[in-house]
Amino acid sequence: MKHTTVIGFDFGMKYIGVAVGQTVTCTATPLASIEAKNGIPKWEKITSLIEHWHPDLFMVGMPFALDGSKQSITYAVQKFIGSLSQRYIIPVQAVDERFTTQEARQCLFEKGGFRALNKSNIDGFSAKIIIECGLKDIH
Repeated sequence: MKHTTVIGFDFGMKYIGVAVGQTVTCTATPLASIEAKNGIPKWEKITSLIEHWHPDLFMVGMPFALDGSKQSITYAVQKFIGSLSQRYIIPVQAVDERFTTQEARQCLFEKGGFRALNKSNIDGFSAKIIIECGLKDIH
């Protein structure tokens, strides 16, 4: 597999976590948490990240209920994926994100205690986990 740069998103109605990763080491780094209003992000911030990182692929966390069924937020994520696809000519891969927020909270707490558990850290770290899970699936 050629070297691929990935930008990952942990979608939320108020904030969208963002991370960048790559296929050489199958690792990712949290970048930011972008404000959103009713699920609509500040697109200029996403455009700026794309211009900086030049990704080959987007990965977006797809939220499902524990039993695998869709939730109301699942439809909002599908709309976000559609908007990403229309705005940027970059392929989008949905990644099952069940448990990513809990895993992000646990990892951050272990590294920095309660101080590390702010919203921006959690969202960005969740996006990191989404990329790393997605990269495992393609390898």
